[in-house]
Amino acid sequence: MIMQLTVFLENSEGRLAALCRTLADAGVNMSALTIAETSDYGIVRIICDNVFHAVDVLEEAGFRATKTKVLAVEVPDRPGALAELLEALGSTDVNIEYGYCFLANGDVAIDVLKIKPEDRAAAEEAITKAGFKLLHWNDIAES
Repeated sequence: MIMQLTVFLENSEGRLAALCRTLADAGVNMSALTIAETSDYGIVRIICDNVFHAVDVLEEAGFRATKTKVLAVEVPDRPGALAELLEALGSTDVNIEYGYCFLANGDVAIDVLKIKPEDRAAAEEAITKAGFKLLHWNDIAES
């Protein structure tokens, strides 16, 4: 399990750049970033090297930021690997609230999954039983 940075961002010109500049100036290194948006706001999800520091820095700069526990799973970068992971989870009553993927290196992708806290143990068991590796921040930083 890893901590993800979640930022609620007004949908206006320059806000994403300001967010990224704030993190850069604070020395926060991002490994992944995804954006879900509506006409009024966006939800930016970031995997970074120091979530606790990032939240403090962003809040000081006027951003709304939170920490969220998510599962990070190492998946082979090949057709069908994500389907296999999701099928393993499908054999349980675990509900995936959201997810996204990013490439870690040439042959490995990392799938980030938000699972309800009460379902996390069952999800972790199903994932490891299916032969996938659950990652921690050091694993991502070394990729």
